Amino acid sequence: MKYHHHGYVSCDPRIQDPAGVGIGRPDDLPDEVDVLIVGAGPAGMIAAAQLSQFPNIVTRIVDRRPGRLEIGLADGMQKRSIETFEAFGFAQELMAEACHVTETAFWKPDPQKPENIVRVSRVDEDPHDVSEYPHLTVNHARVLDYFAEFMANAPTRMRPDYGYEFQSLTVADEGDHPVTVRLLRTAGDRAGQEHVVRARYVLGSDGAHSGVRKAIGRTLRGVSSNHAWGVMDLLADTDFPDIRTKCAIQSESDGNILLIPREGGFLFRAYVDLGDVAPDDQGAIRKTPVEQIIARAQRIFHPYRLDVRHVAWSSVYEVGHRLCEHFDDVPLDQVGQREPRVFIAGDASHTHSAKAGQGTNASMQDGFNLGWKLGHVLEGRSPVSLLSTYSAERQKIGQDLIDQDLRWATQMAKASEAFASHAEFEQAYLRITEFAQGFMTQYGPSMITASGRHQQLASGYPIGKRFRSAEVMRVADANRLHLGHEAKADGRWRIYVFADAARAGENSATTSLGRWLDESAESPIRGYTPAGQDENAWFDVKVIYQQAHSDVDIGQVPRAFLPRVGPYKLTDLENVYAALPDQDIFSLRGIDRQGAIVIVRPDQYVAEVLPLNAVNELSAFVQAFAKRQQ
Repeated sequence: MKYHHHGYVSCDPRIQDPAGVGIGRPDDLPDEVDVLIVGAGPAGMIAAAQLSQFPNIVTRIVDRRPGRLEIGLADGMQKRSIETFEAFGFAQELMAEACHVTETAFWKPDPQKPENIVRVSRVDEDPHDVSEYPHLTVNHARVLDYFAEFMANAPTRMRPDYGYEFQSLTVADEGDHPVTVRLLRTAGDRAGQEHVVRARYVLGSDGAHSGVRKAIGRTLRGVSSNHAWGVMDLLADTDFPDIRTKCAIQSESDGNILLIPREGGFLFRAYVDLGDVAPDDQGAIRKTPVEQIIARAQRIFHPYRLDVRHVAWSSVYEVGHRLCEHFDDVPLDQVGQREPRVFIAGDASHTHSAKAGQGTNASMQDGFNLGWKLGHVLEGRSPVSLLSTYSAERQKIGQDLIDQDLRWATQMAKASEAFASHAEFEQAYLRITEFAQGFMTQYGPSMITASGRHQQLASGYPIGKRFRSAEVMRVADANRLHLGHEAKADGRWRIYVFADAARAGENSATTSLGRWLDESAESPIRGYTPAGQDENAWFDVKVIYQQAHSDVDIGQVPRAFLPRVGPYKLTDLENVYAALPDQDIFSLRGIDRQGAIVIVRPDQYVAEVLPLNAVNELSAFVQAFAKRQQ
């Protein structure tokens, strides 16, 4: 965390000074806003949190609830989400209160006594070590609390406006605020009154029954698996030995259970298989009493005792897999020709089963993807064409998620004898959970994601996939840290320069690149950063040398990697790193010893890989998505 460069800070440095629209922010919802977000769920809150970092953009987020969510229905936070929370500064706090899921135990009928279940194996949750973070379970209302705290401490002093229910919207053909939204107050002294807001852009993150989605004529299309599950959060006394371990349990004749331990040491969630649903059921399965679900769970757990003492929450759902054909309001025959004004995210745009833990996790990546893009367009950093990449990228990911989730739901619904062997079930689980952890997402070529011509220079950083962190040594203070953790959700692009074998100060490709970045009008620093702002205000440039940190003379490092920041124009020494002898990032991530440039988007996805001397290609790539400022 960097502070003091604007003057001495004696209070919590996470609380940023108010700026722009955060100075004297009105309590009441204004009549005109830049961005109106409908729905304070995961997708909406992360988008709002990202936009809270743009001081001159008026963003408001409304929700029909009278106040904060108290009981979240999603409990699983996948590893990719924890990486994202690190960017927003609360991963460590959340991990301290959450349950860490480190392995999954598999149970099936005992061959000698099939009416009983027996543990047959355990598998690591991350057998390929694709992230340094754990898989967590925690009330997702706490995640929303942390996002609310982040935006409250941001320059814009943003907070949710509770007690407003979406009624309708219209989009005009012209005007600075072309989207007119009618809201109904649902709480407070003015409950029942209408409030009209005019916005430049609207994000509908208002759930599977989204009014925003219906208002722009989008429809969720897909299928139901005609299979029902009862889900319960329980406090129970039991002699089942793996009650604090994630379990996939198959019984002989009563179906299956997916058991998820929850935070706090005692609570756990059980997804209980209720079997196939008759075509003429007409929703009757959803009225299954919780006592009946408990009884089935007790039979599945046999011979172990399950004495339920308290049901914190329960529900019944049929597995559904549905997706919108487009995630904004542009007609399909006008894509690329018309500016989108209304967007949908999260359950408003895609739904799937709860067991793969993708509802909240995928929704947050929707909001993260869109938030910075809206910020860049509204702030004049990027052309409006950037907004078209949101639907193009996230709709495809939504389809990929549904395809994988459908496979997992089908596997979980199978009877134990349907598998050729237990190993077949275990391997199916491992294949699907790797995707569910969030690391198979890969965006295709676009104005912000290159085609991969030079991918071989950094094979461990596939273009379109998330930037995978690794440990390095910060040269200035000999601190060993994760490179990826230094990238915060501040809306900046990252340019990582992995140096060639030459030392700092020697005539080399790294030195030449540094000189170009510092001096050329075509460089991101000089050509695309507004005059008067910090040199790294829009593009955060870092260098990683191959030598040990003690062999890097920071006085010889090119100026481009030592930006001047703050009103006192202090030199930032903390953008210079060195490889570690025991965990060399060059070897770990397949980076060519001749060096490479790795460009990373504000949402942490790799956008381009280039040779150190490819300054013309670097300039052309930046020019495609950034507006020249100087």
